[in-house]
Amino acid sequence: MLPSKRTCGAVIEKDGAVREGVPKKPKGEGCVTSSSSAEVATENNHRPPKAMDFSAANGKMQVEIDEDLHSRQLAVYGRETMRRLFASNVLVSGLQGLGVEIGGLDVSGSCFLNKNLNNLASSDLVSGELSFGLRLDCGCYGISVRHVIRYREGLRALSHVVRDTLINDPWTARGKRNEYHRIDTLMNVKVDGPEESELDPSMVYGLRKGFMLEEILWPVGRRFQRSDHLEAGDETLLIVATNLALLKKSETKSFAETKTLLETGTSLEGPNVRLRMLLGTRREPVVCWTRDYEKVEVPAAGTNRGGRGLLDLRYRINLKALRKKKSEATLKEIEGDDIGKIHNACKSLLPLYAALDNRSYFSFTNSTLQAVVFTDISLEKAIEFDDYCHNHQPSIAFIKCEIRGLFGNVFCDFGPKFTVVDVDGEEPHTGIIASISNDCPAFVSCVDDERLEFQDGDLVVFSEVQGMTELNDGKPRKVASARPYSFVLEEDTTGFGAYSRGGIVTQVKQPKVIQFKPLRDALKDPGDFLLSDFSKFDRPALLHVAFQALDSFRQDFGHFPMVGSEEDAEKLIDLAFKINENLGVRKLDDIDRKVLYHFSSGSRSVLNPMAAIFGGIVGQEVMKACSGKFHPLFQFFYFDSLESLPPEPLEPNDLKPLNSRYDAQISVFGARLQNKMEETKAFIVGAGALGCEFLKNLALMGVCCSPKGKLTITDDDVIEKSNLSRQFLFRDWNMGQAKSTVAAAAAAAINPSLHIEALQNRASPETENVFDDSFWESLDVVINALDNVTARMYMDGRCLYFQKPLLESGTLGTKCNTQMVVPHLTENYGASRDPPERQAPMCTVHSFPHNIDHCLTWARSEFEGMLEKTPNEANKFLTAPGEYVGAMKAAGDAQARDLLERVIECLDKDRCDTFEDCVSWARLRFEDYFANRIKQLTFTFPEDAVTSSGSSFWSAPKRFPRPLQFSASDSSHVDFILSASILRAETFGILLPDWANNSKKLVDAMDKVVVTDFEPKKGVKIVTDEKATNLSTASTDDAAVINELVAKLEECAKRLPPGYHLNPIQFEKDDDTNFHMEFIAGLANMRARNYGIPEVDKLKAKFIAGRIIPAIATSTAMATGLVCLELYKVIAGGHKLENYRNTFANLALPLFSMAEPVAPKVIKHQDLSWTVWDRWIIKGNITLRELLQWLKNRGLNAYSISHGTSLLYNSMFLRHKDRLDRKIVELAQDVSKLEVPSYRRHLDVVVACEDDEDNDVDIPLISIYFS
Repeated sequence: MLPSKRTCGAVIEKDGAVREGVPKKPKGEGCVTSSSSAEVATENNHRPPKAMDFSAANGKMQVEIDEDLHSRQLAVYGRETMRRLFASNVLVSGLQGLGVEIGGLDVSGSCFLNKNLNNLASSDLVSGELSFGLRLDCGCYGISVRHVIRYREGLRALSHVVRDTLINDPWTARGKRNEYHRIDTLMNVKVDGPEESELDPSMVYGLRKGFMLEEILWPVGRRFQRSDHLEAGDETLLIVATNLALLKKSETKSFAETKTLLETGTSLEGPNVRLRMLLGTRREPVVCWTRDYEKVEVPAAGTNRGGRGLLDLRYRINLKALRKKKSEATLKEIEGDDIGKIHNACKSLLPLYAALDNRSYFSFTNSTLQAVVFTDISLEKAIEFDDYCHNHQPSIAFIKCEIRGLFGNVFCDFGPKFTVVDVDGEEPHTGIIASISNDCPAFVSCVDDERLEFQDGDLVVFSEVQGMTELNDGKPRKVASARPYSFVLEEDTTGFGAYSRGGIVTQVKQPKVIQFKPLRDALKDPGDFLLSDFSKFDRPALLHVAFQALDSFRQDFGHFPMVGSEEDAEKLIDLAFKINENLGVRKLDDIDRKVLYHFSSGSRSVLNPMAAIFGGIVGQEVMKACSGKFHPLFQFFYFDSLESLPPEPLEPNDLKPLNSRYDAQISVFGARLQNKMEETKAFIVGAGALGCEFLKNLALMGVCCSPKGKLTITDDDVIEKSNLSRQFLFRDWNMGQAKSTVAAAAAAAINPSLHIEALQNRASPETENVFDDSFWESLDVVINALDNVTARMYMDGRCLYFQKPLLESGTLGTKCNTQMVVPHLTENYGASRDPPERQAPMCTVHSFPHNIDHCLTWARSEFEGMLEKTPNEANKFLTAPGEYVGAMKAAGDAQARDLLERVIECLDKDRCDTFEDCVSWARLRFEDYFANRIKQLTFTFPEDAVTSSGSSFWSAPKRFPRPLQFSASDSSHVDFILSASILRAETFGILLPDWANNSKKLVDAMDKVVVTDFEPKKGVKIVTDEKATNLSTASTDDAAVINELVAKLEECAKRLPPGYHLNPIQFEKDDDTNFHMEFIAGLANMRARNYGIPEVDKLKAKFIAGRIIPAIATSTAMATGLVCLELYKVIAGGHKLENYRNTFANLALPLFSMAEPVAPKVIKHQDLSWTVWDRWIIKGNITLRELLQWLKNRGLNAYSISHGTSLLYNSMFLRHKDRLDRKIVELAQDVSKLEVPSYRRHLDVVVACEDDEDNDVDIPLISIYFS
């Protein structure tokens, strides 16, 4: 089943503001924020944590995690794994779209790319040190300045570097300047920036003022054709000053003075100036420009796009060799005055290189890398780096990934012995024991409450077993012959005590050790490839050869194959044949030349959807490497989407670059499809995590980026704090603003050509005046970015009705799925439905809980009943007493009786006027909940009670409860009283006294509360029927009781002051200062203690009671990337069903399963055929008789016609024959008493028909266009 239909149901909660006088709990200092910006952190009263050693994950240094911000990620990884991730050091090198995606999806504490899409901690190493953290192509390689506008805007020093680099890049001077200047506004950067003293020097790369040394890559238009210049070359290590001077007008130093400092190698230090030199290698010279765009050629220098991190890695490898050589011997003689001066500067600074490992700002050299990722590196260098990482102690996880057009691959080497602590990330399976035999081996049966998920060979432990207590020793035991409700235990229990009752069996997850081969060995013997598409069973082996052939091509010819060049393609194919000949037993029998031709032609391009897909995959692999959670990819993964190409052949002229930001895309799909994409009219529903990713993707792809195109996005939600960790277009200052508006503005900043309109309407029947017929008919495609089934079903119905393509996707933790709904080709979304989730019976939740979920469900219900619903009911009465009383009397049922009793109790017996009253109420509530109710329950059903069949009433899964004795020395008891008192005070608008947070005085107030002894009553009825839907019992005299209650309520109202009202509290799980979760967690844990159920901490309680859907950025990015590959097909048109793909993926395993969509069911009648996509249209304001005749002519006998919920005609009703000559539109208005909206031009009717043999025939909806 598709997870998206289970991932839904998230309830949009409104902010529950804490009333004046209710103290906010202080935020913990050192909480991790979603941005490493020092200024943003200050605004949020957080301090950015310092760089942490990996040992922090083992308890040597605890990391405070902002649980409000990262709640969705914590639901996936857990607190300890998140701490490991935050404490990790990761290097990402290479930034052609893919590197940006990976870095943004990483959650390490020190990721050089640090885009922080997911939940990245701030660190001493910022934004990839900019030398590889900034790409100026803005679309040529499928990515914009996304990471710049994502998470580093708050750091003013970096902002200045970014702005200066953009302004001074020569490409910006050729018509792109305005586009980049928009970043100033988006980043909210002050021109002056902070003073140097405000910043940790290690957080700044380059110079904040004066000038900066920076590697400027080839401009967009040229790099597309000259990308070979970006490769690493020989081992020459040089200090290179490219983009020699980025001077500000306000700076006193002139360009000449600065250049002189460079030439002489003078060290530049001072309060406002800090020099960072870039070291590395490059095979060929590069061309850069001065501020005045004077062309300067810089000698062979570094491809050090990894900045300082890549330098450190190379430094470790080459330091020993470097020290054996003389400085002069490592430098090439270069002619030319300027070049010679730079050459001399490099020579004079080489001694500095030997001492870099002792410099404070290279402290990362001495820290431990958990993972390195290379996205654009030759095989030769990859093997060199991987050998180092593989043999390092401890091993450094090495990941190499590459995107070439519609082809991509990932290679992982996590070392010779990598331990996976949790293979799948799922909760350990459990079962409630019903019986255990005294046998060898023992037979264990469990209650049929839920199916067991054990597999043969699993290890399990037992707890709470009565009778056969020997099993409670915590020893793992092996399962055999696993069945849905039983299993065999490989244990001799003949000498154990006889089982009596109770017991829980729990799966024990075992760590797994994986042995990875280094790249040099894996290339020769790759083993089994991870498949994603079983229709391409032989494709991974072919691509394994193809990528090696491409690397050889680049090494031999110094460039990528030219787009559309058959000559270059033949050269690459020849290389592939040669490589294949050397594979030995793994030699391919057949090489698909057509696949290799497309591979060669598009090899220069990095496409945005591919970057999103592989960014998600590799980002997840990085997290596995840093935490040991989830099974790593082993070892090669190859993927292609050749079916995304246009169905018609592409002409070479259509593939030529146009010197635009879309050249990479044009080189694969052609200019014609690019034009169609720009003129597309699309509708995105939802601006959350999926919506943000879709907006970014579409902006970079150029969809809706012409005056003829238009993108409409709608979302009625506002931005909350918990959104910031994964909905990357939002910032903390956007909280409270409309999601769609903010997301649209951010997308327009990515691509100013984007023609976008943001709406704040929920797509529903109530807004069909906004999204009317004209709107729907104008659309080309609809993209769902929703989080609930109801909205998905509505959108599916609309797309069916108007016959529009619907691209559907959903995520659940590490899982994601996509579904393509294409008119007349595929079935619709609603054609298949997941079964509803099983819910616990009401009697179980209220009286017989046997797990913590039951306790938390009950606690949430009690919270809403006491603090929201009852105060709301009281306010309804206080606002309009007459109307309220009349409504209760009219209802006259048990529910009305219960409501009146609760309102009277709230306004009379339980009314609070002082905080002492609130404490007294909370203390008595404790006694009622956890002592008196349990005493009554066990009095009604004692421990030895039996059912009518003679079996024990308290048999599994029921647990016999015990009442609690309140103790002021038990902090959990006191905490519950405190949270309950504060929330009660908020409800009654009571200001808190100064002593409210003084535990001693609070305990003194509790001790003054008089608690009377409870005596259980006979004859109390407790619901035990699992099918019961209401705990209230109806009686024959409900009406009389209601009249008495109304009289009491009216009398109570006379004692209230004028204008009296209550403050209902709406549950808000994501505010850690409002005491909501403290109350619910305390309520649930005390109840769990009654029943002997293991308690949970507040975080776990928030997941369950808050119904938090686990969500992470990696699966979101992958899902949207897959959808955008399908978008190419939808916009191009003409694709067959077999070209489309539905996908289910689980990044934790990892598992990728792609398949063709299911075709719609075809219904045939005589010579007619139709599917769910068809709608019969009749033009003209016809009569009922004319409609019946229209159907009769097609061999269909209509016996029932309806509009909405109104029956217009039924052949069994004689009086309906009088309607035959009436116009259908007028008849519908008369019967349904509804007016046809002015924007509606047609009326829909549902007709039930039979054929001439009286067989029912399901016909399409009929639309009568009356105007």
